[in-house]
Amino acid sequence: MSDTSGLRIVHVLRAPMGGVLRHVRDLALAQVDAGHQVGLVCDVPGPDGYNETMLGALGDGLPLGLHRVAMARAVGFGDIASARAILAVLKRLKPDIVHGHGAKGGVHARAIGALANRQARPARLYSPHGGSLHFDPQSRTGKLYFAVERMLERACETILFVADYERSVYETKIGVPRCATHVVHNGLTPPEFEPVKPVAGAAAFLFIGEIRMLKGPDLFVDAIAALRASGHADTNAVMVGAGPDRTAIAERIGAHGLASAVTMHDPMPARDAFALAQTVVMPSRAEAMPYIVLEALAAGKPLIATHVGGIPEIVGSDNPALVEPTLEALTGVMRRSLDQPGWLESHMVPATTLKSRFSAAVMAESITNAYREALTRARSGAPVHPSRDTRANGASSVS
Repeated sequence: MSDTSGLRIVHVLRAPMGGVLRHVRDLALAQVDAGHQVGLVCDVPGPDGYNETMLGALGDGLPLGLHRVAMARAVGFGDIASARAILAVLKRLKPDIVHGHGAKGGVHARAIGALANRQARPARLYSPHGGSLHFDPQSRTGKLYFAVERMLERACETILFVADYERSVYETKIGVPRCATHVVHNGLTPPEFEPVKPVAGAAAFLFIGEIRMLKGPDLFVDAIAALRASGHADTNAVMVGAGPDRTAIAERIGAHGLASAVTMHDPMPARDAFALAQTVVMPSRAEAMPYIVLEALAAGKPLIATHVGGIPEIVGSDNPALVEPTLEALTGVMRRSLDQPGWLESHMVPATTLKSRFSAAVMAESITNAYREALTRARSGAPVHPSRDTRANGASSVS
């Protein structure tokens, strides 16, 4: 695929890890394939969980290069130095589009993006990917972050949400956006729809993702303990990932006496992890539009997940494989999947349906179209009048 009117696009994110990095990688590579000049700015190497392997492979394919700038997770005076360093990179690259991902990437892209190219004003777009939207609006931190979000709407042509749920949360916690918005679901590439078979001796259940309490690894461990204590004494599991609560989860495994039943692995490609177990379990307390759900279903893996975020938009809000993020609910569905072979599989979304709704190609095309609309507004100075609501193959909406 080629595009004779290619754009200069720079993506800005803080932590190169998890679904956000996966989203940026797929989007950036599709944009390069379409004839655009693309670059990436992200945090320096170091923190546990950063996917340096994926990032290195991505950097090799970016015409505008990979640029590392120190960015702290917490808000602080260091953000000023980060902003100056990012701006220096942007001025060299002279982008048409500055696309910020996540809370910190979104702040930098919107706050300084307009200064990146004084000869031709760039368009600034923001994708929350959950980010600050996870905070309680009544908490001190939530109030601060949401005030900043509200202020930065005027420094942004478009907000891109990955799920209708994410836009709804934004409107509830922050307010109806005063800029254009698009909803574009995440998408997968064709090879990801190849089935993954479990290896010999595969565990019953798999947890894969960032190991922090928001993702529910404690619920997963407690559910395995509950199953083993109530009729399923041979139930075993695998956990794949890294994160700030990995040590606490390892201690929890030990406290339950599960050292021989739950095996922890460092991060690995999702499809490699899928082969280690029969069923994927995603016990998150909060999500936006998680890639791992799409990846597991596309690989033909039975999936148990919590009824949070955009997950119901993938599998259906009334799907019995979705549960509330409580130990009792999670353990109940995991037990049923063991007691009734084939029950869980019968409720999975067919691969053909996934392909039609969650395509990386459709995702990239929809986002690039949003770029062009945003760039027209940025350079004409035209006011934003959100008025449209359309969908592309069930994957996106624009307003």
